[in-house]
Amino acid sequence: MPARHSNDSEFGIPFPGREVSRERWTTTGMRDPGGAFDWAATFGRESTRVVDLGCGNGRYLIGSALARPDRDHVGMDVVQVAIDYAAQRANRRGVANVRFVVGDAVKWMEERFATNSLDEVHIYHPQPYYEADAPNRRLLTPAFLERTWTVMRPGGLLVLQTDNKAYWTYLVGAVQKHFETERLPATWPDATRGRTRREIQAREKGLQVWRMEARRREVPLAIAVPAPDFDANRPKFRKRRGK
Repeated sequence: MPARHSNDSEFGIPFPGREVSRERWTTTGMRDPGGAFDWAATFGRESTRVVDLGCGNGRYLIGSALARPDRDHVGMDVVQVAIDYAAQRANRRGVANVRFVVGDAVKWMEERFATNSLDEVHIYHPQPYYEADAPNRRLLTPAFLERTWTVMRPGGLLVLQTDNKAYWTYLVGAVQKHFETERLPATWPDATRGRTRREIQAREKGLQVWRMEARRREVPLAIAVPAPDFDANRPKFRKRRGK
């Protein structure tokens, strides 16, 4: 999925695609419809379905939508301004196969996405949280991973990326119950600089980034998955928890 040349950037980082003439602009922002999400009604077709949870400014999803017009994409984030920027950029690039919505990933996975309905789920740099109640706020819990397995189609792809070593260590063990995992030591072949702004900035700071592609198992393994009760490598976090 090679990135196309951009005619705008954010914090010095080029954004995928180019703006098109105004008459070709699209509308990609949407309100939370409530209830089960109707992919066919939204995109006017049946196609491969790609979801980016915590999509931020939409950099990865817009690049994917441009490079893979045969697939439909939905991105969500709890930050309104991030979704506004993502939709604006997608609109001005004339992208028709992506939608952006302000929404909570847990609620969407539980209430909006139906069983056996998604082909790809991407989660880049989930918030590790450093406070004393961090384990209760982290997204990738055993229950969430099980629900992700439930809503994905056979052979579905889960993509995970983080620059937090403690989170990565947890995921390596937690994900294998429902998915066959493959760790990716090198950069993304479609975006050697990075798929997301966070990834690019982390690498520029000399931070290590860990990546994983995981395929949905037909039957989950009979193993227990612990809660994400890990120390996210911040002294204040350790002190508050008496460690």
